[in-house]
Amino acid sequence: MDSVYPPASSFAPVDLDAVLALWDRPLAERADPAADFRRHYADPVPVNGVPVGAEGLVARAAALQAAFAERRTELVHRVETADRLVIGFYMHVRHVGPYDTALGRVEATGRRLRIRVNDILTIRDGLITDIWVMSDEVDLLRQLGRLPSSV
Repeated sequence: MDSVYPPASSFAPVDLDAVLALWDRPLAERADPAADFRRHYADPVPVNGVPVGAEGLVARAAALQAAFAERRTELVHRVETADRLVIGFYMHVRHVGPYDTALGRVEATGRRLRIRVNDILTIRDGLITDIWVMSDEVDLLRQLGRLPSSV
């Protein structure tokens, strides 16, 4: 039976601290944010099945940074296979700007939030080549006061 994993020579680990810093560190502190993303992500990279270029990743990081200040990532789980890195983490943030949700835009509340996220990252030749992101938006909407705590 053929292996579904790429040959061992194609797997190179990803510097998770550097990847998380792309999202946490203010974009204004970077000379070329798109180049920084290209060092760790394929360009384009599928995100939940939709191709996103480096400039699109920068735009997503900018939107998160505009909505959430004081971001800190708390890694809870890290599981690695031959070509995957699965991480479960909390983003600890303060809500300081507009944030678009499934129920519409939520203007800044000033609230401190703990957002639960799981990422499944496919790795090839040291680059993230596919991303599946799952975040607990129901819990986030509760924390933002958009859903009752009993939902």
